[in-house]
Amino acid sequence: MNQELFDAGLQTRREVLGAEYVDASIKNADDFNMPMQELVTQYCWGDVWNRPGLDRRTRSFLNLAMLTALNRPHEIKLHIRGAINNGLTKEEIKEVFLQTAIYCGVPAAIDSFRTAKEVFKEMGI
Repeated sequence: MNQELFDAGLQTRREVLGAEYVDASIKNADDFNMPMQELVTQYCWGDVWNRPGLDRRTRSFLNLAMLTALNRPHEIKLHIRGAINNGLTKEEIKEVFLQTAIYCGVPAAIDSFRTAKEVFKEMGI
């Protein structure tokens, strides 16, 4: 493991997804899934999320669209929070999901809208 990338990734992951969620994920990891936590933190968050080519807002737009295409509601929920933390508005998130309805399918977009409503309610938005 590259400790420098892991540490940078941990910081970025906390800033985007929230320290409480990230710290619980690391704390609750065991011998079975800790390698995945390390991989995600180092590679996804330390390396890719910290590249200079795209800002965090743009990365959030992309993640919401891709996760809708993959129909991954648990990850969508996390990344809606991250998108809000990265400055996206409720209106922009709505537009992402409308766009994905056309290119990824209406059922997937409906699930993303449903998930977003839950997150907005939890966040008081």
